Amino acid sequence: MSPIPRRSLLKAAAAAGAAAQFSWVLGATDAQAAPRTAAADDDPVTLDWLEDGGLGAAPGSTVGVPWPMGTYQEDQTFALTDAGGAAVPVQSWPIAYWPDGSLKWTAHAVSSGSGKLTLTAGDTAAPDKKVTVDKSGGTIDVSTGVITAKIGKNGSTLIKSVTRGGTEIAKNGRLVLIRQPEIEDEDQGAVKTERFDGVIGEVTVEQDGPVRAVVRIDGKHRKGGRSWLPFSIRLYFYAGADSFRMVHTITFDGTVEPGKASGDFIRGLGVRFTVPMRDAAYDRHIRIGGEGTGLLREAVQGVTGLRRDPGATVQAAQYAGQKLADPSTWDQRVTTRLQYIPKWGDYTLSQLSADGFTLRKRTTKGYGWIPAGGGGHASGFGYVGGASGGFSFGLRDFWEKFPAQLDIRDAHTDEAEVTLWLWSPEAQPMDLRFYHDGMGQDTYAKQLEGLEITYEDYEPEFGTPYGIARTSELLFWANESTPTPETLAQQVEAVRVLPQLAAPPTQLIKSKVFGPGLYSEPDRSTAAKAKIEDHLDFLFTYYKDQVAQRRWYGFWDYGDFMHSYDTVRHQWRYDVGGYAWDNSELSPDIWLWFAYLRSGRSDIFRFAEALTRHTGEVDVYHLGQWAGLGTRHGIQHYADSAKQQRIANTTYRRYYYFLTADERVGDLMAANVDSDETFLVLDPIRKIRTAPYTPDRHALSIGFGTDWSGLVSAWLTEWERKGPKWEKAKARVLSTMETIAAQPNGFVQGSELYDLDTGKFAVASAPVVSVSHLSAVFGLNELCAELIYLVDMPKFKEVYMDYCRYFNASKTEQAARYGSNFGTLLLFQGHSRLDAYAAVQLGDATLAKRAWTKFYSSDGYMESSPWKTEALNGPVTLVPGSEAAWVSSNDTALYGLAAIENLALLGDKMP
Repeated sequence: MSPIPRRSLLKAAAAAGAAAQFSWVLGATDAQAAPRTAAADDDPVTLDWLEDGGLGAAPGSTVGVPWPMGTYQEDQTFALTDAGGAAVPVQSWPIAYWPDGSLKWTAHAVSSGSGKLTLTAGDTAAPDKKVTVDKSGGTIDVSTGVITAKIGKNGSTLIKSVTRGGTEIAKNGRLVLIRQPEIEDEDQGAVKTERFDGVIGEVTVEQDGPVRAVVRIDGKHRKGGRSWLPFSIRLYFYAGADSFRMVHTITFDGTVEPGKASGDFIRGLGVRFTVPMRDAAYDRHIRIGGEGTGLLREAVQGVTGLRRDPGATVQAAQYAGQKLADPSTWDQRVTTRLQYIPKWGDYTLSQLSADGFTLRKRTTKGYGWIPAGGGGHASGFGYVGGASGGFSFGLRDFWEKFPAQLDIRDAHTDEAEVTLWLWSPEAQPMDLRFYHDGMGQDTYAKQLEGLEITYEDYEPEFGTPYGIARTSELLFWANESTPTPETLAQQVEAVRVLPQLAAPPTQLIKSKVFGPGLYSEPDRSTAAKAKIEDHLDFLFTYYKDQVAQRRWYGFWDYGDFMHSYDTVRHQWRYDVGGYAWDNSELSPDIWLWFAYLRSGRSDIFRFAEALTRHTGEVDVYHLGQWAGLGTRHGIQHYADSAKQQRIANTTYRRYYYFLTADERVGDLMAANVDSDETFLVLDPIRKIRTAPYTPDRHALSIGFGTDWSGLVSAWLTEWERKGPKWEKAKARVLSTMETIAAQPNGFVQGSELYDLDTGKFAVASAPVVSVSHLSAVFGLNELCAELIYLVDMPKFKEVYMDYCRYFNASKTEQAARYGSNFGTLLLFQGHSRLDAYAAVQLGDATLAKRAWTKFYSSDGYMESSPWKTEALNGPVTLVPGSEAAWVSSNDTALYGLAAIENLALLGDKMP
């Protein structure tokens, strides 16, 4: 990707002056912030946990906190105190800046705390046990003050050892991949597999304490001369913790071809550790999580339930996980026959669907398995060890992202082995082949006909998974002895719901982040407001319930939901082209995050978190020719041939990143900085162009709506974060704002030719009216609200106000302003939020009235809509449940955003 040289930047800025007269040179000086009316607010911020219980058994938590512009400068230090006023150690760092250089967002890491915490400017308290990182030897040694992990710098062992005190608790942490080179669709043939091991390519220490350390490991899985399936692992350590967290990402770069049985089919994908076993077999303990905090609690060699009783005290101690008294003190009828009691060395819990898990065990390899129980939703937690120490482990979203599996092997020997399978080897191989043969759609004309009937935009070889990614989260504990049931329950809860600190909605709102004034706290002070709040609650609850009822789970699917409903089949259109998976269509991501920002509700946060993890990884390409582009809604998340910026939109990741400082999501945003280069590779409207067009580096056709909103979001984020390319990104933000503002019809012009080297749009010589109902519904309004607040550029504000004013205007009004009307448009309810925003910016009472008119009585959801579900039972549906057949995800996203923004902007002007 080409950086923008300073000489070219200055030259481009000089050339821009003829088209639009603004007061600064692009990239040469800081942009001037728009005038402020409110003073900076440095009041203390009360942080609280999303769920009850505080940090619990988790290693630590990191929270993002916003500040009003001008409040604090980069060198500000912060203090944290608990409810009693005692200092809490905290590690703080900036993650975004305002244009004036002041802190916009800061991240704060803690490794203790159970109640509310107060954050203020002040001297930072240091932890009693600091995290330290030593890179000087052959390994990177990270110590929390309680445990020490030795991290490999090369080879296939990522974590050489994990020790506590002088005891090695676990070792040989490594990645395992099983490839199946052929899929037999019937019952013929023999299944062959091969194992690949994760091999380190690069190790980076990203943070080194004193409260939080982060080590990143990148590499590929290798066997012999072949390396594939890139991985990126982050290990998180917190001061004083006996545990650590792993964030595990794989990017698929295998070959799978529709219609062919051979290819790179993943049969198993896992993380494996060796656990030294030092205790006698009757003092070795197995714990495997079932439903809730339920556990299988057994010893490798059990002494309960025998024909002869060793004594109630011995039995109770073994069940509790305590070291037993010397066998010489037991009933000798048991002691003298210990050698005849089986030792159970192997356990497997398999969650092959979202509806059930099975558990089995055996004595050792080569001998038969016996069932050990089962249930619905396993927690994904396990433990193996004994009185002298043991290893707890867990995989987050275990059953939601089935097929998953936990293995314990050889617990009766000197070294047990545990494997957390992100893809269970007992499941069918991961089959990512495109789902149909093309049905003769070998020309654009035929493909457009296909679009007309199934809403799928098909094109040969475009339905490829090459380059999609998936991230998983794991937790590990190095215990000094087998934990008590109460501690185990806390560890299970941390795996299921990772504790998260959060800043309150009041701080988010007064800091004017994510679009000043676009969201406000829920308000039920009037009947009209209460009714809208009820509708918002109904929609969120309905989607949350539909995820469970429709089983929208699975390794690649969890987090997303469906686009449209089939009222005849009482089923979402999971098998109908572009009506299946939603893939961020019309910005449900923003709806959900705005719903959280205004309410602070943990259930909304968790739903939006799962959506962000999914849409940013699975719906977007990270490798290959389409890296930086996302895929339009479809039956498979990568199936549709529309590979576009609007789905890869950085806006959808910003919320989660700034609220949590999550490094993986930060990677995704940074990767989009040069996404303007993708327009050289693929023309997003190639099938409907009527004039000849060849992508040219100096003349790329880019729209001002769905295209630019995705690009400018990445640039703005890089600028705010002061990432490696922030100066280029800032120049791109300003130059594209300038040259959109300089168009004869501003945003209504629709698109223009863009120069990759100057970062500028050509300015058209003649006005054009080209408006799409989609242009503003992929985050444009929310981004422009941010940009207008950040950058004092009156002409840009003017042309955006015009767009807001005239989209929902009458055709006569449009023609009077632009010479012709906008044609046939849709999504007026969703666009009422543009009316509301412009009404406030311009002080226009007529626009304010129109905003509510369009919200209540244009399209989308009406007050007369049912606003309820109907019960579903057999034989009309697969499983009992409910439906709201009138609900669609497009309407939900648009209604949700319009309701939230209109209430915030014009709640005092409701009819």
